[in-house]
Amino acid sequence: MRAIVYEGAGGLEVIALREVATPEPGPAQVRVKVCATAVNRADLLQRMGAYPAPPGAVKDVPGLEFSGVVDAVGPGADPQWLGREVCGISGGGAYAEYVCVHQGVLMARPSGIALDELAAVPEAFITAHDALVTIGAMVEGATVLVHAVGSGVGVAAAQIAVAAGARVFGTARSADKRARAKELGLEAVFDGEAWSEGVRDALGARGVDVIVDFVGAHYLARNVAALAPRGRLVVVGLLGGTHGELDLGLLLRKRARVEGTVLRSRSDDEKAEATAAFARWAEPRWASGALRPVIDRGFSLEQAAEAQAVMASNENFGKILLRVQ
Repeated sequence: MRAIVYEGAGGLEVIALREVATPEPGPAQVRVKVCATAVNRADLLQRMGAYPAPPGAVKDVPGLEFSGVVDAVGPGADPQWLGREVCGISGGGAYAEYVCVHQGVLMARPSGIALDELAAVPEAFITAHDALVTIGAMVEGATVLVHAVGSGVGVAAAQIAVAAGARVFGTARSADKRARAKELGLEAVFDGEAWSEGVRDALGARGVDVIVDFVGAHYLARNVAALAPRGRLVVVGLLGGTHGELDLGLLLRKRARVEGTVLRSRSDDEKAEATAAFARWAEPRWASGALRPVIDRGFSLEQAAEAQAVMASNENFGKILLRVQ
């Protein structure tokens, strides 16, 4: 099969399209003929040698999500998956014509969503749902702040929060992304650097119930200051660094919580649990149109380097697809 391979650690020059062995599904696994995959920042970090694949995952073929058709099942896997149009998350290997994953990470294609566009759903929406609903305990009427709201996970988090009946705010550095994010139903979208005052003006001294953050250290102090009593800060990304100062006294006075999350390193059972939780929650909302994949642009598998260059530039609003078939 054709697959994108990282020929070492480095820049875009290490990305190569190669013929590699087609994988065979193991116990409780299925093989998916990939229609499309999507680019994630983790793919760039892995290429640079900063984020190795977890144990058991394909080491040199990137790709954390996919859509396609199940064409083979391994021992112990449910044969009813055969021939079904699905999407799912993987520890790696999705920049390829075939990928093998545990059957528990599969979601059936919702009606009304094209199979290639479905590749924009798994990593972004499962991560966002896990951060907001499972970890953040978001409820109807809660106030939610989504940083970097134009990113793939940010767009998904904004949709999920709006669909749940929350009051949703966002941050983005470009005026274009702020305008586009507002169209998702957000109450306000603030400049990515000067957002603290806007949050105070909108919510007063009480603050925000749930913050989903992709920036990390650069926003840490301001995030904790912006939290409401018993608020939750869920850290999903570290674009602004890994080390920051935390006012523990403020954290205690607010009885607030700071928690980090990542999907890739979880066990198959944990990934299956997160997938099933999102699938149950999302099913009626796909049908109503409250949720939808947002595609910035698409590339062919041969254009993987170009697609990653766009991701590195932070120009995209929503997901960047790689169409395989």
